[in-house]
Amino acid sequence: MNIKEMCILLSSISFFAYVASYFLTPHMKNEFKRFNLDKLGLLTIILELLGAMGLLIGLKINPILIISSIGLALLMLSGLIIRIKSKDSIWISFPALFYMCLNAYIFLAAIQ
Repeated sequence: MNIKEMCILLSSISFFAYVASYFLTPHMKNEFKRFNLDKLGLLTIILELLGAMGLLIGLKINPILIISSIGLALLMLSGLIIRIKSKDSIWISFPALFYMCLNAYIFLAAIQ
């Protein structure tokens, strides 16, 4: 297994976990409420689910990998911007930054 494949697995498993936590714990829903974005919570979770599935499918079908990885990177960029505007600490904002960079790396590796 190469580095790109390990990154794909890490990202997809993480996003599946985020999706599960949205439905299993109140924390994620409370975060969307805190940002005054509770109406976008379910849409965001659906996009994360599609992105995670797309990364796995992308292991075999590269165009799906390209679309999924850039989509997740942009979704995390949006999340990072929201956290910065909300004046969240770097510690709280770090996961959005990390997954934005991770999926940007996957995207760049997929287009080469």
